[in-house]
Amino acid sequence: MGGERMAALGLRRIVRSEDVAVMGITEVVRHLPRIYAEYRKLKSAIRETKPDIAILIDFPDIHLKLAEELHALGIPVIFFVSPQLWAWKKGRIRKVQRFVDQMLVIFPFEEPFYRQRNVDATYVGHPLADLPAPAISREQFAAENGLDPQNRWIGLLPGSRAKEIRLNLPEMLRAARILFERSPATEFLLPLAPTLTPAQTQFAAAMLAELAPELPIRTVRDARATLHQARGSIVASGTATVEAALIGNPFVVVYRVSPITYWIAKRVVTVPHVAMVNLVADKRLVPELIQDDFQGESVVQHFEPLLADGAVRSAMIAGLAEVGRKLRAGREDQSAIGAVAAVVLQRLGLAGSPKLQNPEGFSKTAKQET
Repeated sequence: MGGERMAALGLRRIVRSEDVAVMGITEVVRHLPRIYAEYRKLKSAIRETKPDIAILIDFPDIHLKLAEELHALGIPVIFFVSPQLWAWKKGRIRKVQRFVDQMLVIFPFEEPFYRQRNVDATYVGHPLADLPAPAISREQFAAENGLDPQNRWIGLLPGSRAKEIRLNLPEMLRAARILFERSPATEFLLPLAPTLTPAQTQFAAAMLAELAPELPIRTVRDARATLHQARGSIVASGTATVEAALIGNPFVVVYRVSPITYWIAKRVVTVPHVAMVNLVADKRLVPELIQDDFQGESVVQHFEPLLADGAVRSAMIAGLAEVGRKLRAGREDQSAIGAVAAVVLQRLGLAGSPKLQNPEGFSKTAKQET
């Protein structure tokens, strides 16, 4: 199972990851028949091919069940990118203990969580921390996206899924309207994920036309370049918050889900923060506005102080830099992916092979390719 980029690099795809990528409790339940049909295809392929080792990446709803199948067949299981068992569903730890040979985690607090529960876990660092900063200049970014380089740019990142855009973008636009009224020399950058279908992109464009026809909002394709160039950003909870932290872009975290999903989550999630950046920092470094607290006026109240030079902005930038250091795991000569590759090769008894000791693209000298 994998995405298009993995397929382009030679993966023989039995299941397309985009066909089973579903977020939210009610959303998962609705798509269960399709998800488990794909899961059965994976199991059948495993029995036929008998791989030497399995690398399971994220997708805990599928992969923890798949780990049981692999374990029964005697196939070693490496789990890369931990399920968020530390946040909820701690009962799943028993499956990890029984069926996962080694857990490779991307956040520093995850290794002690697992080791305290007798799971062989290794913190390898976050793969995004190994990417170089976007090289595009402000002038080039402005020319490519029809922007005025003299204006203040603010990023709006509502999420990469159509439902996230539908739930998060309206309040972001209300905040943008207030910010624009207070400072007209402002333009807004809205990255749209390349995974969106043409119909979903058209839906986002229609939402902009309906809710904010008067605002100077530019849709762009490169979220990382947006975070690199923006003065500050309003970011939906998810991977983009880690990218913003690593790039050092001051931001506010927002998110909205269906009422049922939120009602359930409030009763089962046990962590003190929603944003991963705050969990890594072990404090409320970045403001979090979730569900009913996510209102345009509240966003502006927390976000505007981050835009002006001063103590508030400087403190967040310093805090984000410290988060970045933690996510790099203190390694200078090996990327997170290189660390994963080394573990897999060692399990296969190939760690001493001259050709495989430093696989091409896994060292930090090849960050961009990784």
